[in-house]
Amino acid sequence: MSQARTGEQLLSSTDGHRWTLARVAPTQPRARLLWLPALGVAARHYLPLAHDLAAHGIAVHLHEWRGNGSSSLRPSRERDWGYAELLGLDLPVSMDAVPDDAPLWLGGHSLGGQLACCLAGQHRQRVAGLALVASGTPYWRSFPAPRRWLLPLAYRFLPWLAKRQGVLHGRRLGFGGTEARSLIADWAAVGRSGRYAAPGTSLDLEAGMAALEVPVQAVAMADDWLGPTSSLHALLAHMPRARAHVTVLDQSALQVRADHFSWMRAPEAVASRLAEKFFDES
Repeated sequence: MSQARTGEQLLSSTDGHRWTLARVAPTQPRARLLWLPALGVAARHYLPLAHDLAAHGIAVHLHEWRGNGSSSLRPSRERDWGYAELLGLDLPVSMDAVPDDAPLWLGGHSLGGQLACCLAGQHRQRVAGLALVASGTPYWRSFPAPRRWLLPLAYRFLPWLAKRQGVLHGRRLGFGGTEARSLIADWAAVGRSGRYAAPGTSLDLEAGMAALEVPVQAVAMADDWLGPTSSLHALLAHMPRARAHVTVLDQSALQVRADHFSWMRAPEAVASRLAEKFFDES
């Protein structure tokens, strides 16, 4: 495999938001993956994963969330957004920027995996498959006891706090970054109800996911209390027609802690597990 080429492309949405779409690609990619980060994580932190996937022939394009990294916006009391803007304004632009010379996969980490599923459901004719890492629905009933009993309280408190402060100062709480209040409200609504929606739009996220008939390569971490395998399977249940293959990696396989974020420092095992089934389905 020849050395991967890297690059960046400046993109903008119709409301003026600007961000950089980073790219790590082999000379002749066998597939292309649009990757969506976790909540509060800048796209650059996935460059090691992108290089490891490129070694397997997969070109990776790293989307940037509003409010993070290269994004021209930062949330405030005056600047707010939620799933409507992410799914309706920004992500379609990043999708259109990915060359169509190889099958297009969508994927992501944590919230990024969830929204990749939602996005795929809205663009079913364009998407060849899904790649999910440490992802799962936040729906409280999908978590093991006793944690599940505390989650409904968190899903009410965090939106209240974000509304009161204008934003959620997530780093102070150890959850995300500085987050827009409507984004937290939309995420928490899924946590309470188990249903995905983009308030303020006509997008039917549940119907879109239910109609998906694509392969899903999912990697879960054995000691991930933020995204246990039960929440992953609950996310996959939104896509009953999809053909899911789930791998659970432990510390011995990863050579780092098998939790929600540590794998990002040494993503070789994750990249290998995603890639080993990738091309069977492309």
